[in-house]
Amino acid sequence: MVAPTACRPAGLPPVFLSVTAGMTVICGDPDGDDWWMADVLHVSCTAREPEVPSLFHVVDVDSGTLRWVCADLVTHIVPGG
Repeated sequence: MVAPTACRPAGLPPVFLSVTAGMTVICGDPDGDDWWMADVLHVSCTAREPEVPSLFHVVDVDSGTLRWVCADLVTHIVPGG
């Protein structure tokens, strides 16, 4: 698993830069206990920086709820198996 943003060494890029559609991720507040697991459906980038994701369209794996989440709320990438 990729370390949360708050625990990553200074030289490593943020976790969300590695996220692509089809991945399963952990989203939530890095400083709190509120988190959820989601499957990424779509990665949205900005016109100003087309290489950097800003929003993810995800589906909550527990409830099936569709959400748009800010990229910095992705704290972990769940390894595929």
